[in-house]
Amino acid sequence: MTRPLAVIALVAVAAAAVYYFVVRDRVVEPQVHVAKAAGRVGAGPDAVAIGASGRVIGWYPVDATEALPALPDVDLPRGGRLAGPMLEQARVLGAAPQPLRPYVERSYRAENGVNVVLDSGIELRFGDASQASRKWRAAAAVLADPTIVALDYVNLHAPSRPTTGGSGHLLPPPP
Repeated sequence: MTRPLAVIALVAVAAAAVYYFVVRDRVVEPQVHVAKAAGRVGAGPDAVAIGASGRVIGWYPVDATEALPALPDVDLPRGGRLAGPMLEQARVLGAAPQPLRPYVERSYRAENGVNVVLDSGIELRFGDASQASRKWRAAAAVLADPTIVALDYVNLHAPSRPTTGGSGHLLPPPP
């Protein structure tokens, strides 16, 4: 009778040792990642928020969508995720730094790629969505330059060398 008890005790000690030395630090803890809205498709009660990944955010409050930059009106895909040029636009808008978000009015696809229009009328020309965060930092640096008072566009295709042109639109006020 003592032999079966010894085997059970040995198995229990082995299981406790395996848990303590192998499993304990690898326990999965649940995490919730709330999608950040990058833009919207539509207006008013028909508006739908779009995340930076291009996914439709169905739970986003309709009242709050008006503060989001507008993407061109399109029929939303059945899978709930944008593709192609619309996805590029969502990725660019999703990379916008928080201090510039209130100034972003809309985005659209042009021959040269994704363009973002600020509420002052200044156009930010991104090209594709690659290096979007770096391109936004370059745009912020240009917009913060005290020697520039007005311009029409900022070309961000090469974020290390942004170029500007025109003088028809005043810079947005500092945040």
